[in-house]
Amino acid sequence: MDAHIKKVYVPMTETGFYILLCLREENHGYGIVQMVREMTNEEIILAPGTMYGSLSKMEKDGLIRFVREEEKRKIYVITDLGTEVLGIEMKRIERLFKNMKEMS
Repeated sequence: MDAHIKKVYVPMTETGFYILLCLREENHGYGIVQMVREMTNEEIILAPGTMYGSLSKMEKDGLIRFVREEEKRKIYVITDLGTEVLGIEMKRIERLFKNMKEMS
């Protein structure tokens, strides 16, 4: 992983985290919005501008890739680089949670 990717994506924004988490299976922007809304009990609702800007940037940076178009919706999936970045972030969050629990 090059320094640019690490600088931009570690630590990740919640938006970036949820996009990569949801793209472990092929999905489109609106599908990601729905998944995030459901898994966070509507606490996080991704705005279309934020979602599509993030998808575009992540595709350009090689974290996700375009798979195909279905009914005018672009379908994406996470890449190996995206999986690596997501794994780093998940370990960071697990460490934060562990430290929080130990201090409680």
